Amino acid sequence: MIELFVDSSVWIDFFADRATWQVEELSHRLLADEQVGLTDIMLTELLRGARDDGELAKLEGYLAPLEVARLQSLDDFRLAAALHRAGRRAGTPIRATTDCLIAAVCIREGLPLLHDDRDFDHLTELSDLAVVRSR
Repeated sequence: MIELFVDSSVWIDFFADRATWQVEELSHRLLADEQVGLTDIMLTELLRGARDDGELAKLEGYLAPLEVARLQSLDDFRLAAALHRAGRRAGTPIRATTDCLIAAVCIREGLPLLHDDRDFDHLTELSDLAVVRSR
């Protein structure tokens, strides 16, 4: 059962061996055997970045054991659209619709998101989205 969603922004840094607090947090949680998961949108974002078939196979192999939460109903899409509109009304427009879709799944599941994307921070101010903060 997923305990935490990890956004593609963090996985990209993790696979590139970048030193960020988010990568450190992800590494810590993986070593602690916490169940980190993805949304279907995050999986797509990661797989589309593969440069060749070899890299794609490595990604698929690494990500295969992770649980993937999917967009389930039109309610998820309605919530994503509402989040996007709320950002625009608040003067902090969300740059990517995919971020609103990811947030909708996190909110629906009631699970926090580990990320490195300012749009998710804006979404926490507009909704019930929970995110992991730096220690």
